[in-house]
Amino acid sequence: MAEGSRTLQAVLQNVSRVLLGKTREVELALIALASEGHMLIEDVPGVGKTMLAKALAKSIGCTFRRIQFTPDLLPSDVTGVSIYNQKTGEFEFRAGPIVTQILLADEINRATPKTQSALLEAMEERQLTVDGVTRRLPRPFMVMATQNPIEYEGTFPLPEAQLDRFIMRIRLGYPGRDEEVAVLDSQEMSHPIEAIGQVVDADALKEVHAAIRLVRVEPAVRRYIVDLVGATRRHPDVYLGASPRGSLSLFRTAQATGMLRGRDYVIPDDIKMLAEPVLAHRLIVSPSARVRGVQAASVLEDVLRSVPVPGTRVPA
Repeated sequence: MAEGSRTLQAVLQNVSRVLLGKTREVELALIALASEGHMLIEDVPGVGKTMLAKALAKSIGCTFRRIQFTPDLLPSDVTGVSIYNQKTGEFEFRAGPIVTQILLADEINRATPKTQSALLEAMEERQLTVDGVTRRLPRPFMVMATQNPIEYEGTFPLPEAQLDRFIMRIRLGYPGRDEEVAVLDSQEMSHPIEAIGQVVDADALKEVHAAIRLVRVEPAVRRYIVDLVGATRRHPDVYLGASPRGSLSLFRTAQATGMLRGRDYVIPDDIKMLAEPVLAHRLIVSPSARVRGVQAASVLEDVLRSVPVPGTRVPA
């Protein structure tokens, strides 16, 4: 367990050299990677979304590819295509950019639903099927998708089924004044990503994946996870609550958080810290609540206040 914690901390420190002042966001990205999940980064251009993906891939020595999603992108541009070889008289598979370990799906909501769906099998089963032939993807495999929350012209919102496959959604946000000055200083001569190197390898990350499943989650904490997710389904402002996949995502990311903190157990504070990034994008707020300006984050704040925390006294 201690070895897994040291592995994650080494990657955290390395990536933090590139994304200055974004320790929490880097931690969440690392938790998603350690949980074998995928991440959706929703933010404005220029805040470091691409650098986060590149720095993660470089730190663990994984292959990295980037797809710029556009309306004319075809599913075969993502998965690959079989081409007839006249010399051999057989079809040969030319792998698409999805056959990698860290995939950056940039502005994913600019592609058509048909092209977006090309990612579904890869994200869930870690495989892709082309011309009836199923091929396994390399491990580890992580999709880091980005979308701009400001520009909606010419975009295709991600369907609920695809949103549910992202283990969490985060926002990087603008840096503070001091952090932005530090960014200017760090990039005066060259970009910090050119200076960082590999600190662990993919085999070490696979060991982390196995060790995370040994992090203890007590029955009371498991019930707390299920109670939180169940409360989202009963909230009066929610049209559709989080799915059982949301419960499992909260469970797995809490285990990764425990390991990152150097513990072999999960505490309720881990669950409370992860509730918004793991569950918010899985909720559909009712139309009447949207008119009143209610957002998923405020719904989760209500849920966290109303569901009793294990080990505390229930208010009379």
